[in-house]
Amino acid sequence: MAKGFTFKQFHVNDHGCGMPVSTDGVMLGAWAALPASGQILDIGTGSGLLALMSAQRTAGSGNPITAIEIDSGAAAAAQKNFTDSPWPSRIELAHQSVQGWASQQPAGSVAAIVCNPPYFNHGEQAGCQSRATARHTDTLSHHDLLAAISHLLAPTGTASLILPVYEGEQLIESARAHQLYCQRVCAIKTTERKAPARLLIALTASPSEQQNEQLVIHQSSGYSEAFIALTKAFYLKM
Repeated sequence: MAKGFTFKQFHVNDHGCGMPVSTDGVMLGAWAALPASGQILDIGTGSGLLALMSAQRTAGSGNPITAIEIDSGAAAAAQKNFTDSPWPSRIELAHQSVQGWASQQPAGSVAAIVCNPPYFNHGEQAGCQSRATARHTDTLSHHDLLAAISHLLAPTGTASLILPVYEGEQLIESARAHQLYCQRVCAIKTTERKAPARLLIALTASPSEQQNEQLVIHQSSGYSEAFIALTKAFYLKM
């Protein structure tokens, strides 16, 4: 059996990636706002999961997708996953920093951005350099990420991200200084009784009233109906 994770329409081998395939990534890829046309950008693609989910969701419209990855091992894994997918001609890998890539692009040229960004601004880092790069903000601070999103995002576009609650609230607050505004936020709870652990965040360039949502992953002895409805197009056993 192939290593990694097999979804309904594609396979992801995440060997050599600092951040393996996770429930966080699948939820973001299923929840993110994607356009009917225009370029989609996956910042910090890792194994390529979000780019592949975006390709599946926009198969009818054929949006071009660019996946940016700074880590060599992850970039190689992502390229192999893209080549082996049903959409190799639609996904282009950029093996460089998003700061460098963004500086080469016209302002407002990206219709949608998806990003599962580094979470941690402080604390002990992983001994594995690729994992430290994926998890900590040393190579991509949230300030630099927001600056890149502000430059790249089209006036009608949406940038969708996932972060732990505290870091997510801090990013939402910081986004205003970059003329980015939280249009929609979904608080993720593992069970009904637990406090939210993650925030799904949608940023736009236009101020609007924030829509607040909540999603519980587990209910009773299995997944909640809401979680199944969100992810069933991807997970094999949903």
